[in-house]
Amino acid sequence: MTESKNTYLSSLEGKTPRIVVLDGYTLNPGDLSWAALQQLGDCVVYERTPAAQTVERAQQAEVLFTNKVVLDRNILAQLPRLRYIGVLATGYNVVDVEAAREAGITVTNIPAYSTASVAQMVFAHILNFAQRVELHAAQVRSGQWTNHTDFCFWSTPQTELAGKTLGIVGFGRIGQAVARIGQAFGMRVIFQNRSLKTGLHGHFQQVDLETVFRESDFVSINCPLTSENQGFVNKSMLALMKPGAFLVNTGRGPLINEADLADALNSNRLAGAGLDVLTVEPARPGNPLLSAKNCFITPHIAWATFEARTRLMQIAVENLAAFLHGKPQNVV
Repeated sequence: MTESKNTYLSSLEGKTPRIVVLDGYTLNPGDLSWAALQQLGDCVVYERTPAAQTVERAQQAEVLFTNKVVLDRNILAQLPRLRYIGVLATGYNVVDVEAAREAGITVTNIPAYSTASVAQMVFAHILNFAQRVELHAAQVRSGQWTNHTDFCFWSTPQTELAGKTLGIVGFGRIGQAVARIGQAFGMRVIFQNRSLKTGLHGHFQQVDLETVFRESDFVSINCPLTSENQGFVNKSMLALMKPGAFLVNTGRGPLINEADLADALNSNRLAGAGLDVLTVEPARPGNPLLSAKNCFITPHIAWATFEARTRLMQIAVENLAAFLHGKPQNVV
């Protein structure tokens, strides 16, 4: 711990830190409680903070929490009291970590809170594509089964997952959770990861990226976004996929070249895509994927189950408590 942090922590003895949550609505739209955080200091929660109001609202804070509000070098320079930033997410690209470090500001994130929920969403998209339950239920409700000659009907192909190949890009906690679910369905699981994975519990085969795209019936993107892999799912990579294959992205929107994916879907080069993230969020009206064939988009909700958000809140409180006791955890 730096001298400035030691000085800050000692100065808090007998005092109450000023805590500001800049954008608390997505974490807690009303079904959780801020009480545990409020016990740690004088806490103000804003549901949303426009960029133009960030400095004004954070001016007196020693502790800031942000999910998507950007805290860049210019903003941090205007917050001399600030000593702690808690990112209410796993990704922390909204904070200039280097500038924070130079200013003696500790930055923490929330790792591994949504693993089960995100893996579940991957298969929500896969199962939607495989059997289109909602579509068929709507057709029954509209009378199509009642008026049908046969005892059954289907308007989309019905696909069994057993025996199909599931390819995973990125084999961290979420990728491995996806693999275990795929294995439970009887799927062959292959994966690509930037480092060699050993000691895995399960019959998973590590291959190169091109093999994942070439051999898989379902490709799940679960890798982090870096400067090297931005837009790597492009025309040439999509051209490797089987015409009947389905692509799922619950990672980050910019991993995909959206125009190239829309072209692949509209030309029937690819059977479908399930996306929980887009390059710009909320989605802009001109995004070509909004009208692309067989493109199923959910509004960045893979992380948002009640259970995952409860864990996120708990870890956020634990992170701040650890910092206030001089033993910061989950520091980035």
